[in-house]
Amino acid sequence: MTQDLRDFVPTSCDLLALGEPTHQEPAFAQVRNELFVQLADRGFRSFAIESDRVAALAVNDFVQDGACTLDSAMKDGFSHGFGDLDANRQLVAWMREYNESRPAHERLSFHGFDAVMETMSAPSPRPYLEHARDYLGLDLDIAGLVGDDERWSRMEAVMDPAMSPGATAEADRLRVIADDMRTALYAKAPVLIAATSRAEWYRADTHLTAGIGLLRYHRQSAQRMERDTRIAHLFNLRDVLMAQNLLTIRDVEARRGATLVFSHNTHLRRTWSDNGDRTWFGAGAIIGSLLGERFTVVVGSLGRSPAIGLEEPDPNTYEGGLQRGIATWGLVAATAVAPGGTRTDTTPRQGYFPLDQTTLDGADAVLHINSGG
Repeated sequence: MTQDLRDFVPTSCDLLALGEPTHQEPAFAQVRNELFVQLADRGFRSFAIESDRVAALAVNDFVQDGACTLDSAMKDGFSHGFGDLDANRQLVAWMREYNESRPAHERLSFHGFDAVMETMSAPSPRPYLEHARDYLGLDLDIAGLVGDDERWSRMEAVMDPAMSPGATAEADRLRVIADDMRTALYAKAPVLIAATSRAEWYRADTHLTAGIGLLRYHRQSAQRMERDTRIAHLFNLRDVLMAQNLLTIRDVEARRGATLVFSHNTHLRRTWSDNGDRTWFGAGAIIGSLLGERFTVVVGSLGRSPAIGLEEPDPNTYEGGLQRGIATWGLVAATAVAPGGTRTDTTPRQGYFPLDQTTLDGADAVLHINSGG
């Protein structure tokens, strides 16, 4: 057992995934902050979190140059309520402090890698497509094709195919326009970057990618099929978008240093559960197949947690075995975790996904926290 994450980071790794088994236990983000300090000393230069990629641009603006206040970065720069978490605020403040005395090429950068959506709802693509349109200087009536933003953003647009605008003629036209804008963005990159900056070009590409992802998601929402199969396809598409975002982030950061990515275990583990037409390939499974040894996965495990009402695990479970050897928190190789059963004392409201063999098979190491908040 160790508390030094660097023991599990091979020299070949440039994307290190750190997972948590539930979003509701704050101890994982606190430990994550400690570990990122270690990694920054080792040459890691970027951090990515399971949050809206476009919104996170505001956080990076603050981290890089103090372009806004910490309060506004936390308010505007996160999705899923993650901006309200103390550990995230502490991380962003520390990254800004770290960067203040360093040249641009040594500064830490902050990224979101999630698509701009929740699983059960997704906003209108209009503002994202309009940002790219304006950057390109095109005369296109995006709003006329989108119509009322609310018809896209309401939950029924995702949950009920009959209420989805994703398969309409207007949506088909928007997808063609978005594809043409993507071509133009790259074709004109030399003059666009010369007239603005590489950062502004990247910002436009990030918005356009988000808009295209939303159009794909709404298209999938319009497919008429059995409900559980539809939801599984939406889960899978969201992870595809996450994986694409992470690969783009790594492309941007490749010359500067490695990246730590923090998310739920289910998005990061390399393995998946084969369930026919409901098979869900997480972002980690996709990235692992593409990056190979450049991708390292550490999944999270929790013993007990007063914060979410999780009691002491059965000693015969995977978590129970880890409890006996770890007094506070620690890291162990996945292959060193003692055989056990999957704990059954959790409830849906806790959002906790217990350790199982599939998760361990998809990881290099386990971060176990004995007792949370």
